[in-house]
Amino acid sequence: MLFTVVPALCPAAVAEITPHNTPTNLAVITLQKDVTDLEIQEALDNLPDAGGEVILPAGRFEITEPIVLERDNQTLRGAGAETILYLADNANCPVIVMGEAFNVPTNAVRHLRVSDLFIDGNRAHQQRELWRLEGEGSEIRNNGITVQNVCDSTIEHVTCARCRSGGLVTTLGVRRLVVRDFTAFDNEFDGLACYLTEDSTFAKLFLHDNSGAGISLDLAFNHNVIENALLAANDLGIFMRSSRNNQFNDISIRDSHDYGVFMAQAIAAPQTKCTNNSFTNLITENCRRAAFRINDISCTNNIIIGAQFDDPHLGLSLVHPDLVTVK
Repeated sequence: MLFTVVPALCPAAVAEITPHNTPTNLAVITLQKDVTDLEIQEALDNLPDAGGEVILPAGRFEITEPIVLERDNQTLRGAGAETILYLADNANCPVIVMGEAFNVPTNAVRHLRVSDLFIDGNRAHQQRELWRLEGEGSEIRNNGITVQNVCDSTIEHVTCARCRSGGLVTTLGVRRLVVRDFTAFDNEFDGLACYLTEDSTFAKLFLHDNSGAGISLDLAFNHNVIENALLAANDLGIFMRSSRNNQFNDISIRDSHDYGVFMAQAIAAPQTKCTNNSFTNLITENCRRAAFRINDISCTNNIIIGAQFDDPHLGLSLVHPDLVTVK
């Protein structure tokens, strides 16, 4: 099956368009290094209904509006860290949105992939955290990547730095997302933040020097796996509320300005408790406060297996005894 360039797509933006060598035979559009953000979006929008892949070469691409992947089977792939999406001064928007870019998306989008990119949010030259001030989109934060109402999708080999809100944020019904080889640093808030996210895997993470948490889990983060992560020099290593039945494997937390792990419920909202989470091979070093703090008696049935805390006096901090099982 052959694809041709849709006439609306600027011919100068496209180096080639060929079928993807997969069983579904999806299209591949390879862009040139001098394309604009509007031409990147146009290439995604002009992929066939069956989907396909847009490939960016090495180079710096200035982003003035979010790049949005909102149809099934769309991929945006760069050439690695040399492909830089740089948010323009005063753009005040997220760099990439995976899913419909509405406050309340109505359709779940499936089989998206973003890979091999460096995102620079240029936060020193953005004025606010929220994209748009009124109307649809006004509740979307200016993250490096915002993922909402997306299923069966992948983010890999991506760095998000210097974003006005968070590095990578998942929300509003994310299911079966795989995040692999992800780095986030120097963001205004969290390196990775997850809300309303289930059955997903986050592996090989390097989250450091973020002004908020390395990882923030707040509101229905359930049945997920986070593994092989280094969280260094963030305000707090892992912040957790309303998180259940998750596995944390081989996590190292170093030099947190506050706690290593902080587990709680929302104020006066016991339904937001953290329960049945397991931490295997958790290592903490040089946290300014306790390595692991459980702040509410509703947070029960959590397990710590094989932990190493560098200062036993600043190890576990429990609001009430017997809130955690240590093995």
